[in-house]
Amino acid sequence: MTDREQYTPGPASGAQVRKDGEKWTLILVRELRHSPEKVWQALTDPAHLREWAPFEVDGSLGTVGTTVNLTWVGTPTPLETIVTRADAPKVLEYNDIRWELEAFGGGTRLTLWTNIDRRFISMGAAGWHICFDVLDHLLSGTPIGRIVAGEAMKFGWPRLNSEYAQQFGIEVPSWPPKVAQS
Repeated sequence: MTDREQYTPGPASGAQVRKDGEKWTLILVRELRHSPEKVWQALTDPAHLREWAPFEVDGSLGTVGTTVNLTWVGTPTPLETIVTRADAPKVLEYNDIRWELEAFGGGTRLTLWTNIDRRFISMGAAGWHICFDVLDHLLSGTPIGRIVAGEAMKFGWPRLNSEYAQQFGIEVPSWPPKVAQS
């Protein structure tokens, strides 16, 4: 049995939500056993991102002012993305995403800040939780391959979605989301 077949995410943890009117921000924190420099490379290098992130980019995210095409898995249209902050290996910002890296206990405390529609906040937390686990495996030298979109359903995403919804005090959203009829 491979590491991927044995993978099961741990319980929902390390997440919080900030609400500012209709704007919701998901904040996820994960402690990784790897140096900030190694984590930075995984956050900025397109080849690394293809191994763990829920999106792909056609260039490095490591330099302020760089414009790349960012394509979320499962969406056909790339988003033109400009890196607005790249203070290696501490802070990276683009679109509605901010990464903070802090040296911590011989590794890195990684914090993701992302603005997200409130209807999808627990779904986003569940998805990023799995992505962070995949990132940790990749950086440890035991890659299990990207687990995103529909494939995440086989790897504990529904349970995580429910656990995060409960932590955030929201109703468990259905998947796929229901679209209001006019």
